Order: sequence, then C-alpha cells, then structure tokens
Amino acid sequence: MKLRSEKTYLINGKELISEKDYQYKKADDYKGTMAYQILSAHNKSENDEKLNIRFDSLTSHDITYVGIIQTARASGLTSFPMPYVLTNCHNSLCAVGGTINEDDHVFGLSAAKKYGGIYVPPHQAVIHQYEREMMAKCGAMILGSDSHTRYGALGTMAIGEGGPELVKQLLNQTYDIDYPEVIGIYMTGKPRFGVGPQDVALNIIKEVFKNGFVKNKVMEFVGPGIANLSTDFRIGIDVMTTETTCLSSIWKTDEETENFFRIHGREDDYKELNPKDVALYDGMIELDLSEIKPSIALPFHPSNVYTIDELNENLEDILYDVEEKAKISFGDKIEFNLRNKIHNGKLLVDQAVIAGCAGGGFENICTASDILSNSETGNDGFTLNVYPASMPIYKEIIRNGAAEKLIEAGAVIKTAFCGPCFGAGDTPSNNALSIRHSTRNFPNREGSKVQNGQISSVALMDARSIAATSANHGYLTSAEYLDVELNKYTYFFDSKIYERRVFDSKGKADENADIVLGPNIKDWPKMSPLPSNLILKVVSEIHDPVTTTDELIPSGETSSYRSNPEGLSEFTLSRKDPEYVGLAKEIREVERARVRGDHPCEYGENIHDVMHTVKDNGFENASPENTGFGSLIYAVKPGDGSAREQAASCQKVLGGWANIASEYATKRYRSNLINWGMLPFIYKDELCFHKNDYLFVPDIATAIKEGRNEFDAYVVNYNEHTLSPFRLKMDPLTDREKEIILSGCLINYNSRKGGL
Repeated sequence: MKLRSEKTYLINGKELISEKDYQYKKADDYKGTMAYQILSAHNKSENDEKLNIRFDSLTSHDITYVGIIQTARASGLTSFPMPYVLTNCHNSLCAVGGTINEDDHVFGLSAAKKYGGIYVPPHQAVIHQYEREMMAKCGAMILGSDSHTRYGALGTMAIGEGGPELVKQLLNQTYDIDYPEVIGIYMTGKPRFGVGPQDVALNIIKEVFKNGFVKNKVMEFVGPGIANLSTDFRIGIDVMTTETTCLSSIWKTDEETENFFRIHGREDDYKELNPKDVALYDGMIELDLSEIKPSIALPFHPSNVYTIDELNENLEDILYDVEEKAKISFGDKIEFNLRNKIHNGKLLVDQAVIAGCAGGGFENICTASDILSNSETGNDGFTLNVYPASMPIYKEIIRNGAAEKLIEAGAVIKTAFCGPCFGAGDTPSNNALSIRHSTRNFPNREGSKVQNGQISSVALMDARSIAATSANHGYLTSAEYLDVELNKYTYFFDSKIYERRVFDSKGKADENADIVLGPNIKDWPKMSPLPSNLILKVVSEIHDPVTTTDELIPSGETSSYRSNPEGLSEFTLSRKDPEYVGLAKEIREVERARVRGDHPCEYGENIHDVMHTVKDNGFENASPENTGFGSLIYAVKPGDGSAREQAASCQKVLGGWANIASEYATKRYRSNLINWGMLPFIYKDELCFHKNDYLFVPDIATAIKEGRNEFDAYVVNYNEHTLSPFRLKMDPLTDREKEIILSGCLINYNSRKGGL
C-alpha cells in the first residue's frame, strides 16, 4: 500500500500522474471526481467551496431517533420532509430497564405514522443492511445518526452524524461544510484465498488512522481491482471506512453493482458512476489487493493491526506491547493480561462473533459455513455466534443450507442485532478475548465494566479467519492456508419479508395520529443562551492519545436511558472518570442559581473568591448578570468512534459549556458540541491548567459573534488572587454555527427562528 500525499491525477480511470507532472492542468479538474458530481448535485448554495447540502433520505436507530424527533418536535415539526427510516437494532432485546426500550419502539412507530416515516421493527434488519437493501441509490446522499452510515459501495454518498444534523434536515435546513478534500483509493490486483473484506479494511485503517491521511475527507474508490470484488466484499470494506475518520466514501459502479439492485427489485435505482476522464485528487492510496493477508486488529483500536502470521510468530512480544499500551487507559485500576491466552505456543481465544453491518452479510456467512462444513467448534469454553444482518439474509442461509452447516458445527445463529458491536450482546467473561467480524474494539466496547473490576477485550478479524479459528476450537488460525472448497452462492432477496412487517407511510403524514410517550421519554431541559463571559471549572482531565465517544458516554446497558436526557447524563464518563458527574453537577448548581436570579456565590464552594479574583484583576464589570458558570472537559483528542450526540448532549445537560482539546478526532463530535451550544476550543501547548481549576473567558459572546478564532483566557488562582493569561483557539464556525452557540443550543436557535 502506497500513500501519495501530493495531488494526483487519474486519467481515463487507469493512469496515475502527479499534479506536477501533468501537462494539461485546468483549474476545475477537481470537478472530475465522483464526489464532486454528487456533492454539487445536492448543494443548495451557489458556492462550490461552502456547501449547503440537502440529503435524499435520513436513517436512525432506536438509540438515537427519540432524541432527534423530540428535538424537532420542540421546533415545530409537522411532517418528515424526506424519507426517514426508523430502525430498531440496538435496544431490540428489551433486556434492561423494564418497559423503556419497547416504549421507545412504540414511540418510533407512532412518530412514523404521525410524520410520515418508515418503521422497521426489532430483529428485522440492522440499520445499514436495511438501507442497502431498500434505500441506497446510485448518485444519492443519505444522512444517518450512526457513524457507520456508509453506502458508497452502492454509489450512495452517506454520512454518519450526530442527531442535531438530522434535526436540521427535518426542519428544512442544510448540512453546512466546506468542500472536502477527496482522496482516491486506486485498487489493483485480486484478493488471495482466505482474504476477506475485513482484512482489506483493517489494513487501510492501519495505514491512515494515526497520520490522519483521510480525516474529514471523502474516500473515492477507483481502479481495475474493484472489478475483482463482489458487491458484498465492497460493502464490507466500505462500512469500515468510518474507522479511518473520513467524512464519507464513494465507489465506481459497474455490472456487479447493477446486479445487486436487480436482485433487490430496484433496477431503476442503479446508474453507472465513474470519475471523468480527467480527475484530480487531493491525495491517492495505491492498494494492491493481492498483497493483503489475513489480519487481526488487537485491542483497543481497529488500527492496531497485524497479519495473523505475524502475530502467531511473535505472540509474546506483540501481546506484551498491547498490555503495556493498555496501561495508558486503565492505569493501575485493573490488570489486563493477554499473554495468559498463549497455550502451547498458540493463541487461544474464548469467543467468536460474526455480526452486524460489517460481518452479518450473506457472503461472509456463507463462506464461514463452507469453512466450518464437516468441522465443529468443540464443547469446551470457546463459542461462536452468528447474527445475519437482516431477515432476508437469515431466510436465504436457511434456504441454501448455510445455516444448517453452521448449526451442525456448533454455532448459534441469532437475529439481526447490533449488540455485539456496542456492548449489549455476547459480553465475554472477565479476562476473556473475543474475535469479531464487527466494527470496533475500543475499551469496554464489548460490555465489560472497568469500574466494577472487569476487563475483557475484542480483536477484529474477518469472518473467514474467524471460521478457521472456530474449526480449530479457538486457536487463532489464518484462513489463507485452509484446504477447503468455497462455493459460489446466488442470493435471492425476498421482498415480502419487509412488505409484511415494515410500516411504510409512503411519505404521508397523519396529523391525527398521537405520539405515544412512555414514562422514560423526557423532554430536553431548558438551556441558557451563551452569556457575555464564562467561568469554567475543569471537571475532567484526560491524557489518553484518543478518547472515544464510548468513553465519554458508555454504550451497552446505558443505551436504555437514551430517551431520558437527565437519566442518561448520570453515566457520563462513568468508566473513565467517575468523579466527573458529581463535579459537573456542583458547578451546574451555581449556574442554575444565577439563572434563577439568586446570587451564585451562595451555591458553590470557592465561587465567591473566584468572582472577586476576576473583578479585582481588571474585569470589574463581570457580574452574575453577564457571567455564566459551567463545566469543561480537557482531552487530547476526543470524539473518535460513534456519531451519537449523547457524548456531547450529556455534558450539556450536566452544565457543560466547552471542551478543550489538542484536536477533535472527528467532525461529527465537534458538530455535536456546537449543536448543543458547547465551545470546541483548541489548545496545543503544554497545559497551564488542571482538573478542578477555574478558567475565565471574557467577552466570549462578542468574540463568537465577530467570528474570532483566538480568545483571551485566564487561569483563576483564587488563593493568590491572580489571573494567569493564556490563549485558546477554535477552528472557524459557519454563520449558522455561530448563531447556534450564541443561542445556547440548536433547540434554542430554532425557537428563535420560529421553528419551521
């Protein structure tokens, strides 16, 4: 794999030429990419550099759609202005919290009826498989409130964002971004035997994640190697592009893509997509598929990738390195040991899972069944669970015999469910290691709770090598060296499964339908506009290289409380910094007192001294009338992973006004902060403040209004009665983002604008 950071031309879809070597340059050659063609067709501004995007359709699941619809309702929503699919694949087990999960599902169905949406009942399909089967169209754009909203392999440019961005679409507003850079992925060659899409994806992630090569950019897949990949194979690579931190993805389409649409009865949704004869890219990745070997991403990130051969040859050294790196996150709180999995010189894993939007595809499952044919997983501790991504796939593996082979081998086949990917299903035992064809292996993503003394972990692998390992009773095995025959299966899609179970309003809203609100479904609390000045208490300080959204707001059983903003906020940073919630609430009480008109000094320890220190050092006009109080989180690089808005909204509910970071891991997390009225400050110097310090940021409202990107700030030393100055920065805000922050949050912004 070769990364070319210089701008590169693709000529006639075949020849790569560096920009400096191309003789026939034109200023608009960047318009030759597929990405430009799609983005420009959806751009409502008249500016190619500042895009205002309207999407063709939206999609959400049952962790996110309640909050989205509640936010839109608060702003005057009367109907969905575009197709909006509400799937139920995250809280579908209804295993925790009594009725609250099914209450959310009832809410979703009632909302689909009232506002004109599509409701997919639990266990029918995971969100992204339904979108592939029923909603993706060549040349279209889809916005989803799940980070793995990726349908580029089907010619659809899809983006995963936090819920507020979907709210904007529901309110006929736009998705506002600068025109993104486009990175070409030029594929050649053909995958070797035993290599699957996850192997290719993990190797791409390994090369581009840490250096940010495609961060917030569009990945455009081109080149002759694509013709050697099935649609399922392409989809398996494409869904994992999220883990590179790219903005979106798009692939050239061909007869193979057309056949996918034909199988699903949607021939009219296909069209051929190609870059133009001359297309200029901002960078290029050259990928020879034949060089990829079966691989494994060890804990605790999809970029921590080794070939299986490399790992098996260096078990002690590599596993020791993983253990040492884990100490950065866990410290001395818990003992994490992988080397105890070495038995007779081999790595013995405890569990295997093939599931979800990445692993649960038809081809993955059928290939795994061939590998396990006439084999068995054994009757010891090792287990294998398989989750087809949709009921149509489930029916087809029953019809063609793949399910029978898996069951005979010892696998358990379950219904469509995202739980194994976010910690709500198949949580391993303490100290166990699970191998999974799923999307993520962040700390505690599999469901263990460090705060309770538990630790288990996940390594990501392709279904092929997972099946090979399963046939070897849990001893890590590469599929490359298997002596098995892999069949070519034909897929038959049964549309009646959805016709008989999915509620589709066909875009017709019923204003007489009632929204059904269970007792756990709560409105968002009232939030104040941005005051003139801010006093911020640093209530958490995180120095991990990357902080995931799962660490900011844990997944798993906490998902049941997603419809209750106050209830969910109690879990914020619970696995990372258990003191956070209590400290945030303390400073929140000061702000609440200020808003009520009480004197805030009476409600917070040290607040009297902090205020007097500020006033006595040149800011005598600072007062409770113009100075707000709130909490602040410092993290080196927060926001990797999920698009869920709760990673930001929970901070806001607890009184958060800002984050400070060296950089933000993803655009979607930064957007979530802004949409919840929080300031995404940047500070790259050595820290001059620490946890429990107070910071004073004067004239912040004026600075935001004027579009400043640098801000005066002060560390308040109330014991010595001094202010220590430093400078905060912020990447530029759009005009709408400025207004949202000044309003205090998106809900307030829309209320000021009169909703719709």
